Amino acid sequence: MRWWDIDPVLRMERELFPEDAWSRGMFWSELAHARGPGATRRYLVAEEDGHVVGYAGLVTSGEQADVQTIAVARDHWGTGLGARLLTELLHAATDFECTEVLLECRVDNTRAQRLYERFGFEPIGFRRGYYQPGNVDALVMRLTDPSTSVPGTERGTENHG
Repeated sequence: MRWWDIDPVLRMERELFPEDAWSRGMFWSELAHARGPGATRRYLVAEEDGHVVGYAGLVTSGEQADVQTIAVARDHWGTGLGARLLTELLHAATDFECTEVLLECRVDNTRAQRLYERFGFEPIGFRRGYYQPGNVDALVMRLTDPSTSVPGTERGTENHG
């Protein structure tokens, strides 16, 4: 993801997550930590015909990574794009030498939970009222050893970053 991707990403963000969409400043802040020798983040977009159809981001701290966001345009649901984005994030976690990956997922987002479980993520707890303003709980999931948890997919998707 680059600065010029922020506007199309924001449009998708507001469409997919209207109650708790990230702001422009949040994306700028994340991208500021995604380049150079001290980078601690990896953000990417997937494009089709020059249009952003998905995006994802990861933050690292020491040996731990956190999936910050994965989003896929509704007209691309069921195409495997979410799995490809997650695969790239897990490759990034491995490149950062992380030994575990955490994430939060809305408790009512069973579609995403099934994806994460396919990759070996396991539920480890809840964060009550995590998603605001809707006061929706988050399921916290953890994956140990991301380097061995990519189920049969190849590296190198149609994303840039």
